[in-house]
Amino acid sequence: MSKKSGGSFQDSLNDWLVSIIIAVALAFLIRTFILEPYMVSGTSMYPTLVNNERLIVNKLVYFIRDPRRDEIIVFRYPKDESRDFIKRVIAVGGDTVEMRDGAVLVNGKKIDEPYTWKEDPKGLNHSNYRKSVVPKDTIFVLGDNRNNSEDSRFADVDFVPLSLVKGKAAVAIWPLEKARILP
Repeated sequence: MSKKSGGSFQDSLNDWLVSIIIAVALAFLIRTFILEPYMVSGTSMYPTLVNNERLIVNKLVYFIRDPRRDEIIVFRYPKDESRDFIKRVIAVGGDTVEMRDGAVLVNGKKIDEPYTWKEDPKGLNHSNYRKSVVPKDTIFVLGDNRNNSEDSRFADVDFVPLSLVKGKAAVAIWPLEKARILP
């Protein structure tokens, strides 16, 4: 006598469990090593990014190469690694960085920063930062809203070790009307 091939409840349940386990494992791997959602908190990157804007962070890119100047990155705050910060890379290991009366000089040349907020009601940023060489395996980061940014100018952040960099801000996805690929 031949046995009819029909799925039992147990077979269906096993199939569902395997599918769920695979889906959870894939989601974990994607979020850990490839892409991660991120919500901007605060105005330090205004006008480029706004409070509560949602982004997708590319984590895979920095397994292949180091961050480059002008990229917007997410990193773990050096004094409390449970907090994430988002800033723009201004200088990389080996570069000389300095700020004079708000102008940023990298390797002795003033950099063009069209992304900074120039219309701050507190007045233009006139910060100064001592001439320093960015140590190897670190980066110097600044927020686009210089008068409201906790960044490499301050001892709590200082030069950010590459080991604390989580990824590159790649795409703004929310609100939908402001969805765009980030530079």
